[in-house]
Amino acid sequence: MITLDQLLAFGLAALVLIAIPGPSVVFVIGRALAYGRGVALATVAGNTLGLLVVVVLVALGLGAVVQESIIVFTALKLAGAAYLVWLGVQAVRHRSAFVVREADEQAPPVLAWAVVASQLRSWFSASPRRGAALGVVGGTSMIGLGVGLAVTGDHG
Repeated sequence: MITLDQLLAFGLAALVLIAIPGPSVVFVIGRALAYGRGVALATVAGNTLGLLVVVVLVALGLGAVVQESIIVFTALKLAGAAYLVWLGVQAVRHRSAFVVREADEQAPPVLAWAVVASQLRSWFSASPRRGAALGVVGGTSMIGLGVGLAVTGDHG
């Protein structure tokens, strides 16, 4: 039987994991802040299509090949790490792309993240330096994630 302490600890951990956005959500919010709702919706569609490709490849057996071959696993891991580092470098180099052009106040947000994104967009639009700083922070995070991915993780 689960104790009350265990239930509370699990509930708190679950709440934290639910409240923290993943990389796709952060990417979509960044695109929404920088370019507006239309680009953000296209980004969601792109993320969904990318996930569909991964699901189809795994269903066709690529997951089993990666699991059984240390060479394929390492190559895929290093390619993913290199791509993340490249994305991070691009974000830092082109940090002016994160500068908010103008706030889009036409449609009221429906979801909690949309409310947060709307408020952040207004805050970032007040100063171009804030948007540039967002690009540097996001880019540096991707570089760190890519390097961390390259040097950790073993073929389990």
